[in-house]
Amino acid sequence: MVIGLIKSAAREAKTVRILLRAKKWLDPIKNESTELLADDLEAAVDAYRANIAFIFEGRTTSYGELDEQANRVAHWALDQGLKAGDTVALFMENRPDYVAVWFGLSKIGVVPALVNANLIGEALVHSLKTVEPKLIITGAKQDSAIRSLEMVQIRQPVWTLGGKAGEPLTAELAAMPCARPDRVHRAHLTNADIGFYFYTSGTTGLPKAAKMSIARVRNMMRSFISPLEMSAKDRVYITLPLYHGTGGLCAVGIALYTGASVLLREKFSAGRFWNDCADFGVTTIVYIGEVCRYLLNQPAHAKERKHKVRKGFGNGLRPEIWGSFRKRFNIPRLIEFYGSTEGNVKLMNFDGETGACGRIPPYAAKYFDHIAFVKVDPETEAPLRDEDGRCVRAGRGETGEALGRIGSDMTTRFEGYHDRQASEAKILRSVFEEGDAWFRTGDLMRRGDHGYIYFVDRLGDTYRWKGENVSTNEVADALAGVPGVETANVYGVPIPGTDGKAGMASITTIGYLDYKDVLDKLSSRLPKYAVPVFIREQQEASTTTTFKYRKRDLVKEGFDPEAAGDRVWYADPETGRYELVTPETYKKIASGGVKF
Repeated sequence: MVIGLIKSAAREAKTVRILLRAKKWLDPIKNESTELLADDLEAAVDAYRANIAFIFEGRTTSYGELDEQANRVAHWALDQGLKAGDTVALFMENRPDYVAVWFGLSKIGVVPALVNANLIGEALVHSLKTVEPKLIITGAKQDSAIRSLEMVQIRQPVWTLGGKAGEPLTAELAAMPCARPDRVHRAHLTNADIGFYFYTSGTTGLPKAAKMSIARVRNMMRSFISPLEMSAKDRVYITLPLYHGTGGLCAVGIALYTGASVLLREKFSAGRFWNDCADFGVTTIVYIGEVCRYLLNQPAHAKERKHKVRKGFGNGLRPEIWGSFRKRFNIPRLIEFYGSTEGNVKLMNFDGETGACGRIPPYAAKYFDHIAFVKVDPETEAPLRDEDGRCVRAGRGETGEALGRIGSDMTTRFEGYHDRQASEAKILRSVFEEGDAWFRTGDLMRRGDHGYIYFVDRLGDTYRWKGENVSTNEVADALAGVPGVETANVYGVPIPGTDGKAGMASITTIGYLDYKDVLDKLSSRLPKYAVPVFIREQQEASTTTTFKYRKRDLVKEGFDPEAAGDRVWYADPETGRYELVTPETYKKIASGGVKF
């Protein structure tokens, strides 16, 4: 007991020290403040002008050069007739110009809409039409996507840095002044004004354009500076897309606010990762959980411990690989966080507790009273309500959907989407009091001891089978422990004549996977009702460019091997093993001839 009390006291002391140290960067920015993002970054340039801002494809860009390029963008945009409040779509691959463009637009109050650089067809058209940009700026890799727009009603001018589809921008910028534009162009703005449009990933539909106030952008870019103890001596490795908030704002921000350098890559490569870290002196990484899993699944690398990486931040690092990742690659400090592009619920695991995505210490509960966890019906996805019509709070150890109270300050404000109807769909009313309004995250979480918060699942991903609720993340974690399984994407599929949905996992493999004992291995790790009924073996995981699993098409294709185009296995109740689904077997299962 005494040892437990000592450990508890040490943990609390550590948390308090971190929070006190972080106060400078974590104090919310006020709506009415007229000190803007462009002012922050110009001040950083003035302090670190000679420092390297970016290393990319063998070239370096100093802070001063980044500022000059941004100034040219601003002057060019003014020549195009753009003014504060106008929107420009930035549709470009990872490169330092990406940051220079949005930095330059922010100097004159123009709002960048950061469009997924990989979009084509309907999703691209929808993303552009949603925000009605005055013009579109592209890079070298979007020519085919832009040419496809000629067939639809997208008539905005297109300018390109390095591509062939659109007007060439490189020479235009070179002819512009490199001095800063007059601040008068943004002088009337406050932090409550829109600074960016970021898009949701579109895993379950077309992307939605989320409004991001200038204050919110500034907060995101500063959030991890103190927890990671960033300084001008650091070097940040970014392989995530710059159109995504984690890589494009949080990771860029911890560097540019502190004079640190960014080693930027166009995309993630597991084979190149540790060479880059070791050869370029990387100290800080930014991750998505699946990136960590990909790295763990790689063979031993000569440089995987011969590097200077000592810290990192990100989200989605699952508990079952957390310790293995830190130990194998010798990275002492990992800061896991929870947040969404559009939401007002933010959590951070300051002290590195394995598996937690955040913490609300009991003595600081009043500062987090805008966050609540309520019980939901997994079938209808509707919150459970008591006899008075109020939502039922989930207790410690219970699973509940995370909600964020909607208010007017920067902590609780819900800025919503460009589409008002989509914004309204995310609001839950009369939750605890008549007329109150809360943002629905759609994420299920569990509160543990000492205020730690653990991510459980996306609300729509949890399914019901044999009268029990099944967490897709729990099943994926169990599959990850089976030798030969590289990735696992879990979801529920209907079987005619049965209630609920049967568990199905689409997996990719590494090496050899012996299906003879897979069922036994999963049965030893999971309750009987949670063991997947079907396994689909894909050549490549179905993910977004930010490594989120796509499920909608997989659910639609179900366990029919012809529709899937892949081998599908089922847990045969007669043999007690996974057996291949043949056309004949599929017909038998679909007609109710197999009793699971």
